[in-house]
Amino acid sequence: MKMIHTIVFIATTLQSIETPKYQILQKYDQFEIRDYGTVITAKTVVNEDFRTSTYTGFRRVANYIFGGNSKEMKIAMTAPVITQIKQNRSEAHVIHFVMPSMYSLETLPKPRLDNVNVGTENLGVMAAMKFGGWATENRSNKFVRILLEELKNNSIVVNGDIRVAQYNGPTTIPPFRKNEILIPVKID
Repeated sequence: MKMIHTIVFIATTLQSIETPKYQILQKYDQFEIRDYGTVITAKTVVNEDFRTSTYTGFRRVANYIFGGNSKEMKIAMTAPVITQIKQNRSEAHVIHFVMPSMYSLETLPKPRLDNVNVGTENLGVMAAMKFGGWATENRSNKFVRILLEELKNNSIVVNGDIRVAQYNGPTTIPPFRKNEILIPVKID
């Protein structure tokens, strides 16, 4: 009975957190092509390894949404936390939080930290592959390789930096964790 309560709690918690809207353009066996369009994000660049960048970047952007801004306003947490792996620099990562859809650039406060920026971003068309467990660098890279191979096999052209999307907080146990690899692609 305890397990059922735990599952219901986790499912309810996940449903109460806003996620970016997207349209599914095409489904494949192991992945799908989605169009996210334009969103507002708070983001920061961290020039460290994947784990350190994700941790440091999360703290910076969390500071912004937890009141570290010009209005000392709390902003609801959304999911996922997105780590963008910049292809032109081996140790540069951009950590993104998508802002709740109720806000516009005009209604969002300015960050107090100079290394956090708020702006619009066209996420556009992405190939998305889901995976569970912890989104460590090695584990994420495994699914990046699989998705890149699937894209190649389906003659789909990569069009930008790879992203790792993590939907759960650190207390969520591995069997209940949801992650995705997101890769921008060109479609006809």
